[in-house]
Amino acid sequence: MTDIKKLITEKIDIWSCAVERNTSMGRGASKKLELTGINKLKELILELAVQGKLLPQNPKEQADTLLNSIKVQRANLIKEKVIKRPKKFPEISKDEIAFEIPSNWAWVRIADIGHDWGQKKPENEFSYVDVGSINKEYGFIQSPLTLPASEAPSRARKIVKKGTVLYSTVRPYLLNIAVVDIDFEPEPIASTAFAIIHPFEGMNASYIYRYLRSSSFIKYVESCQTGVAYPAVNDKQFFSGVIPIPPAEEQNRLVQKIDELFELCDQLEQQTEASIDAHQLLVEELLSTLTNSEDAKEFEQNWARIAEHFDLLFTTEHSIEQLKQTILQLAVMGKLVSQDPTDECASKLLERIAQEKEQLIKDKIIKKPKKLPDIELEDEPFSLPNGWKWARLESLCELITKGSSPKWQGVSYTDNPDDVLFVTSENVGLGEMLLEKRKYVEQHFNQIEPRSILKRNDFLMNIVGASIGRTAIYDQDTLANINQAVCLIRLAGKHIHKSYLLRFFNSAICTSYMYDKQVDNARANLSMGNISKFVIPVPPVAEQKRIATKVEQLLEICSLVKSKIVDAKSMQVRLAESVVERALN
Repeated sequence: MTDIKKLITEKIDIWSCAVERNTSMGRGASKKLELTGINKLKELILELAVQGKLLPQNPKEQADTLLNSIKVQRANLIKEKVIKRPKKFPEISKDEIAFEIPSNWAWVRIADIGHDWGQKKPENEFSYVDVGSINKEYGFIQSPLTLPASEAPSRARKIVKKGTVLYSTVRPYLLNIAVVDIDFEPEPIASTAFAIIHPFEGMNASYIYRYLRSSSFIKYVESCQTGVAYPAVNDKQFFSGVIPIPPAEEQNRLVQKIDELFELCDQLEQQTEASIDAHQLLVEELLSTLTNSEDAKEFEQNWARIAEHFDLLFTTEHSIEQLKQTILQLAVMGKLVSQDPTDECASKLLERIAQEKEQLIKDKIIKKPKKLPDIELEDEPFSLPNGWKWARLESLCELITKGSSPKWQGVSYTDNPDDVLFVTSENVGLGEMLLEKRKYVEQHFNQIEPRSILKRNDFLMNIVGASIGRTAIYDQDTLANINQAVCLIRLAGKHIHKSYLLRFFNSAICTSYMYDKQVDNARANLSMGNISKFVIPVPPVAEQKRIATKVEQLLEICSLVKSKIVDAKSMQVRLAESVVERALN
């Protein structure tokens, strides 16, 4: 018999440290993280429970006594015409039995442990129980809709009562399972998307609920479900599944023990989330001291404090991402590399760019732009070092424009790589082009929209939706154009180091500025006018190169550290899985 409490306490570091990134939304402050170790611990508790390894058995208690009672109950209900005679299933074969159970337990089909209440079309106001009403974390019905009979969905048919277990047979991997734990008013009617089990007397509904969430039953469902986008099992497959039945008294003890152990898991989960939150907050606070440093001496002191505890601070992927953003901010604030007083100041650089733009206007290569507003003190997000200068983005560029949709022009998409590569916001990543998925448009689209034909080293910025501000450099020689969700930014001449400007665009300072300037209509977007007026911190040319080189070096180190963290987290998850496997075997 496994001492699960001892297993929890002795292996507490394994359960709390096995944490992975999670794209779905979880509970608590660590929404981007999945507490894999604690989830594995909960799975272990359920498996030990349903395999009869969680509690000692009492040989005086026999599952056969309960099953005989169920047979009598079923016969009486059929005789009284409360329920219909059930369909017959074949005897349980050895192949269907996933594990050994104690000698005083029994294997039966799910159809043998309960019944349904039939179906009806609502005639009066009713409580509609659908998948959205399920609190799947705690297994109860939460705020079902109250509907008049005239608004009853066609799926509102299955009668349920207090004590009924509901199992969603559509997308079962979501584990929308619950027990009706109260008497609802008005009468509850459930969707036909549920399989209904109303347990016979002696069967504990919470035990059934726990078994339906166990790894063993999940594996069974996965083996027989059909469909890809919306996998499902039918009622026959569900009710023909097998379930291990403990004696009635042991079911009650098991449910009580599971609840007790899950409460310990919840406490561990809360402590782990609190620890993660505290760690993230500490990292944020310490890194902010770097960007807020008033002078080089204060910066050195703040960095020394971080460096001393580097191995303790930067232990998660999130902390490394915070460090990378801090590096970018320090770079564009002039705090990453020291200034060289012999460098030509940025004002000279801006004068040369202005002269070159004037020549392009004279040569009718570009149009004369509207006069840009002067940069006032309130436009400057931070103070610049000596030798730097603020500039509006348009003053550095020969072109800022967005694309358009081919379908508006009557142009068709093609699969022909010899046509025009059509770049959308999906192809513009954070600092890099994402061209694994490509689509093309007919050649004459470039004659219709020549303004947005791409050249190598053009900056592309997403200007619509959730990815606003994400910027990359077009690094291809392939003939290409862009859609209306992407802005093309083409620098005038080669005076601005492209890597430096790219890092500025993808820094938190710039993205925050972009979000302040976005227009929120039906969908958030950036206007060309606002993009043109972005204020850019321009260092001397030589310093731009030093910054770009330093940033690349530091980001490479960050990537190496992050890779080691990912490997370590993967090892912790495998360790948790190994502990679970050993405990079960």
